[in-house]
Amino acid sequence: MRKPWVVGVALAAVLLGACGDPSSAPAAGPPSAAPEASAATHQRAAASPDAASAEDSSPGATSSPGTGSAGKPPSVLYLGDSLAMENQEVFGRELRGELRASYTSAPYSGTTLCDYLEGTAERSLVPAADKAAALVRSLRPDYVVLQFWGNAWGYTPCMGGVTYDASRERYLERYAADARRLTEQITAADVARPPRIVWMLQGPDPITPDRIRRVNGLYEKRAAAGGGLLADAGKAVSPAGARHTWSQYLPCNAYERVHPEYCTQRDRDRTALHRDDDYLHFCLAPTTSTPKPCPVRSPGILRMAREITRVIGEHARAR
Repeated sequence: MRKPWVVGVALAAVLLGACGDPSSAPAAGPPSAAPEASAATHQRAAASPDAASAEDSSPGATSSPGTGSAGKPPSVLYLGDSLAMENQEVFGRELRGELRASYTSAPYSGTTLCDYLEGTAERSLVPAADKAAALVRSLRPDYVVLQFWGNAWGYTPCMGGVTYDASRERYLERYAADARRLTEQITAADVARPPRIVWMLQGPDPITPDRIRRVNGLYEKRAAAGGGLLADAGKAVSPAGARHTWSQYLPCNAYERVHPEYCTQRDRDRTALHRDDDYLHFCLAPTTSTPKPCPVRSPGILRMAREITRVIGEHARAR
């Protein structure tokens, strides 16, 4: 091991949007190298266009029409943290290629649910114009997809210093309250036609696996209480039969075998989900000081994007 794990965990806290608890020991084989630290810059990426060009389509994307209200293709708003930042272009391509959806993304690295709440502008990493309710009022989407790892180390000021390490129950209570408030604000923003909220369940955390399990449980309860949907994108990047066990590599799935450019180690029939120096993000390019969409083909990102697209498509077609 080139550096002690505790050094790697401490440095992980300053990765773009890295949100793991920096004090707990690893639980499931994280990489031995310490993550490379970088200064985080928080900015909104440009909204994705509503129509995809031919070269934007992901491998295997079909032209089958999606349906939203009144038989129209759905409109989707994507909000979240650094995982949403890196996922956003691939997710947009999947939505447009599979469902002909219109799509807008407004992720900010390092954020948590409270950053998107109206009334937190001075203590938030998200400006007022990009709060969830403000975007719902202006865009009137059919679906709002929420991707939040559950920032646990107190980076964002709207959490008021509440961290999982210092007070686990307080952290979870606060997170549940913010999930409820965000649901209420999104729903109230368009009373005539409130969007369906899609809660994205998170992938494994090698440092605090129980935190992710409990955060996912909060999302499940909130979806049930508020009429939302669940997209278990985290399962797509978890070992079979071990939903909350972290792994850097997984066996190639059927899609990746048909599209071998996504099966990174074909001779071993396995594909890489994470870089050696970053246990959290799924982009196989190094993190940068300026948050941006992932610039390289990354199997974990595509797996998650395809699962969220599947959930939205099934619901939209049933409406």
